[in-house]
Amino acid sequence: MKRVLLLCGSPRVRGNTAQVVEECARVIRECGLEADVVSLAGKKIESCTACYQCREAGTCVLDDGLADIIDRLREADGFIVASPVYFGTARGDVMAALQRIGMVSMATDNFLSGKVGGPIAIARRGGHTATIQELLMVFFISGMIVPGSNYWNMVFGREPGEVWNDEEGMTTIRLFAKNVAELIKKISIR
Repeated sequence: MKRVLLLCGSPRVRGNTAQVVEECARVIRECGLEADVVSLAGKKIESCTACYQCREAGTCVLDDGLADIIDRLREADGFIVASPVYFGTARGDVMAALQRIGMVSMATDNFLSGKVGGPIAIARRGGHTATIQELLMVFFISGMIVPGSNYWNMVFGREPGEVWNDEEGMTTIRLFAKNVAELIKKISIR
């Protein structure tokens, strides 16, 4: 069965980002695909050291749990990353994870190329579009396919649960999740 890996970049297990990711997973499952949610909460993701040991090892050699995520991502057909916005940009550990995942992909078998997915940004007031652009850089340089929605993939909310008050944002996210799932199904027909 086709599967999407959803990476939740929030340190809060039940925060707004986690709630948005779970809603995406629900929509993807309704579309008939598997949805595998992975959280960075509780993990201490290190930055890439450009050691290039991933060329020989086939995965990242830093021992912080990211290699397990990379193994799961290798088998997935889609990849969605959701990040809370901190000071106008994506959380540092989200970018560290994406940069390392991208490095392993490029240094080995380009496993990200052709996967369907994209970024989501969640914030109280602003920085959404800058965060989406920052995250998109990894998707595009990795040869991934990024479908759109009816607006940018962003949701407003500060306190846990406030994202549900942003009806337009949640509608946008649901359509994005559906488009990811439907595009994966269409691509797999060929």
